[in-house]
Amino acid sequence: MREPTLRQFEALMAVVEAGSVSRAAERLSISQPAASKLIATLEDDTEMQLFDRASGRLVATEQGMRLYNEANRVFGGVGQLIRAVEAIRRENRGQLRVGVMPGLSGGFIVRAVRAFRERFPEAFISVDTRSSQFLADWMVSGRLDVAILVTRVDHPTISTRPVHSKPMVCLLPIGHPLAAKARITPEDLDGEPFIAFARASLTRNRVDAVFERAGLRPDIRIEAATAPNVCEFVAGGMGVTVVDPLVSEGVKGRVEMRPFDPATSFEFHTSWPSHSRNSKLVSAFVEEVNRAAEVSDWDADEPQG
Repeated sequence: MREPTLRQFEALMAVVEAGSVSRAAERLSISQPAASKLIATLEDDTEMQLFDRASGRLVATEQGMRLYNEANRVFGGVGQLIRAVEAIRRENRGQLRVGVMPGLSGGFIVRAVRAFRERFPEAFISVDTRSSQFLADWMVSGRLDVAILVTRVDHPTISTRPVHSKPMVCLLPIGHPLAAKARITPEDLDGEPFIAFARASLTRNRVDAVFERAGLRPDIRIEAATAPNVCEFVAGGMGVTVVDPLVSEGVKGRVEMRPFDPATSFEFHTSWPSHSRNSKLVSAFVEEVNRAAEVSDWDADEPQG
């Protein structure tokens, strides 16, 4: 009995998965007679009947399916090896796993990644967008090299650096009467339909506190959990809001933006493992994150006043 070849097992898997020899041949990029020959020689070499032949079709026998399952397990292991090879190659040239909260997944993260790539053009970067809680958990478990979130990660193995953004701004629908003003105050927004963040969010608490100090309460008509949704509701003409400028860049050109008084700051946070294996890349990325926060897509047309 001759030893079967990997190519024969590939043909076995292709026939079982494709359902016919002709489709299996297409998957293997060979002719149909060549595929049939691989199956026939595999049966000869193993001395087993792997398929029943009925009405011109091949149906795997019990032995055929058992051999298919074993082959599938082995080839799955080969696939894992191939992925491991690619991972090792990436590590040789540097790789960075970045997590970012949804509100900062637009122009801000693009600026940071672009600047980082200019410094490390060979580095491989993967960016995952999740809520701050998910990112914090992934950071602690080692699934991320660096994360940008709305809260500090309170854990002894994690380092954190604040990202200082510009003061919060007021967003208005295009053509809104308040767009005639250079700056917007809580008094200006009294009675205006207001788009608010969800009650548990830090942004909501910060904005509510500003209105309370002015002796006012915003006329909240819509609540939304994420910054992109809040901003899109304003762009859709359904109300006004107060947000950090970094999270509102996605609606630039579709809303009016004005400075908000009193000036109200908001901090995001960059976090990373204290003993990172990619410390050089992480340090460089954290630098670019802070530089990206200093410049907003709004800056070119932000009214002065």
